[in-house]
Amino acid sequence: MSRPSRTTDVVQRAIDVAVAATGLVVLSPVMAGVAVAVGARLGRPVLFRQPRPGLHGRPFTLVKFRTMRDVDERRGLVSDGDRLTGLGRVLRTFSLDELPTLWNVLRGEMSLVGPRPLLMRYLDLYTPEQARRHEVRPGVTGLAQVSGRNALSWEDRLAIDVWYVDHRSLALNVRIIVRTALTLLRREGISAPGESTMPEFTGTVQPGKGPEVA
Repeated sequence: MSRPSRTTDVVQRAIDVAVAATGLVVLSPVMAGVAVAVGARLGRPVLFRQPRPGLHGRPFTLVKFRTMRDVDERRGLVSDGDRLTGLGRVLRTFSLDELPTLWNVLRGEMSLVGPRPLLMRYLDLYTPEQARRHEVRPGVTGLAQVSGRNALSWEDRLAIDVWYVDHRSLALNVRIIVRTALTLLRREGISAPGESTMPEFTGTVQPGKGPEVA
């Protein structure tokens, strides 16, 4: 199997910079409106910041709009379902909470298209094959997001991420972006069945073994 060329990655990075810079300017009124709404409904901070694994698993700080209340056991705000607000659901449905990640793209920590950046604590849970998803920059959107989004099982989602790493191309990225727009309009795969978001990844069960855990 031929691997994607270095030229593909260089051109993709140039596209990332141009689109992210333009998007931050053009969408600034929308982002300002979302920031005001989040501040009024959830208070400060307006932005959610969290370390996530980037290229080769190196951590970077992901920036998004807040969609959840803080954990408060006294008020019963513990699970994602409890903490996710009505405003948060709307922002997630249309991915408006993701707009600040264009800053991550501009900084070179993310790409417009690639495997989604998951949690740092998952790094030790991946099989060697699943860990290959970190051979490219994480993306604002990705093939898994347009192939079922959070409705996919973890095994299917990670397998799709690795397939993307081996088959990525500019043409594929364009198709993914178009399909992302259609997925958002159809509101498909916003959460896993029976979940408010996505269940915790606990490792992949191998034949004859238990889950891969640290």
